[in-house]
Amino acid sequence: MIPIYRQHAIKRMFERNIKAADVVEALVNGLVIEDYPNDTPYPSCLWLGYSGERPLHVVFADNLDEGERLIITVYEPNPVQWSPDFTKRIKP
Repeated sequence: MIPIYRQHAIKRMFERNIKAADVVEALVNGLVIEDYPNDTPYPSCLWLGYSGERPLHVVFADNLDEGERLIITVYEPNPVQWSPDFTKRIKP
């Protein structure tokens, strides 16, 4: 899949000092932690991966017809809002 970074993702990556190489590394070694099957124009998911020791959440959607992975947003999960392994949201 060819990664295509949406404008929102690029802006957030810049603000959060996340490089494209960090995203690629996180996508290689992670797993889906939430599915969003009703998102349009393509179903999307929340992915947890690591760039070195840094956990990253990546929201992406796959356009299978074009072989594209649309990167919607990327962020480092806040430990206050996530379980210690960053896979489950903590309810307030």
